[in-house]
Amino acid sequence: MHNYLPPKTAKIAVGISGGVDSSVTACLLKEAGYDIFGIIMKNWEETYSSGYCTLEEDLEDAHDICETIGIPLYTVNFVAEYHERVFKHFLAEYQAGRTPNPDVLCNREIKFAELAHYAATHGADYLATGHYARRGEHAGAPALYKGVDGSKDQSYFLSQITPDQLARAIFPLGGLAKSEVRRIAEQAGLVTYDKKDSTGICFIGERPFRDFLSTYLPTKPGKIITAQGAWIGEHIGLMYYTIGQRQGLGIGGVAGASEEPWYVLDKNLADNTLIVGQGEHPLLYHQALTARQLSWLNEAPQENHIYTAKTRYRQEDQPCRIQWRGGDEIRVAFAQPQRAVTPGQYLVLYDGDRCLGGGVIEARHHTAETP
Repeated sequence: MHNYLPPKTAKIAVGISGGVDSSVTACLLKEAGYDIFGIIMKNWEETYSSGYCTLEEDLEDAHDICETIGIPLYTVNFVAEYHERVFKHFLAEYQAGRTPNPDVLCNREIKFAELAHYAATHGADYLATGHYARRGEHAGAPALYKGVDGSKDQSYFLSQITPDQLARAIFPLGGLAKSEVRRIAEQAGLVTYDKKDSTGICFIGERPFRDFLSTYLPTKPGKIITAQGAWIGEHIGLMYYTIGQRQGLGIGGVAGASEEPWYVLDKNLADNTLIVGQGEHPLLYHQALTARQLSWLNEAPQENHIYTAKTRYRQEDQPCRIQWRGGDEIRVAFAQPQRAVTPGQYLVLYDGDRCLGGGVIEARHHTAETP
């Protein structure tokens, strides 16, 4: 399947991040003869991040890149929009004991909404980004497909954008491997050719996650208990833990327990307890899940049809079946029990390489039997 690129008469805005991927995106489009310009977003106030965000360095690299390529660069401030539509949700989810993925929400609410609108006001017909994904066609409409570099595929993060947003988006790197992207950057003399890939969320950066979250949300310590109800320790606040977590539990030697590591099995907000178990505990696995806040790029999935799904980024595709869907809810049963399914994360469905969309995981079920 080819990766869609518009007619050469189209004007294209490129979302510039200051990294190698967006740099090569701009370079390829310029070399292909498109009329392009760059835009770099500011989504976070440096005063809040205490130097952990790399915006200043990224801005410098973005200017260098656009000067090398020979295109104009605009800087736009979406701090207020990001705080209202992404960061508030991020905090609310953690306060509710869930584990959100703000990058997925940022794509729908900021990059392919606010940034795309800004690009359009400057005459752009399309917004190009450095995502490793491909835009193709399904049933006569734009469709989202995985990037060919399976280790870098980012369709998961794009699964919540709308069909209208996808229709104005292009992903020039979708057919390339990361190694090829770096080679192109070096040959083109781009300063970002060997720049380290960004990891995690910009506004947290390299600081300890607990330090960051504690500045926004009050801590509420409570008991750590086993699945059988035995009290074995104290947690510092449910928001600091996620399902399947092993590190940082602070559980010492427990009388009568084996040497196997402890993992988070569940969180009980009602009595503020963290439930843990040792080794590959059966309560760590679930055969089915319920998701809401659904969004589909093309057709909605069919009941009793076999698809594949991811419940977190970088997970291998897992065969699954749609047990039922109705309104804004869907229940999915997996062929094999899934480890550490986490409420607040996104369920993303695929039909082969085509990303259908998905929703937010609301509940996990140990069996595939419907109530």
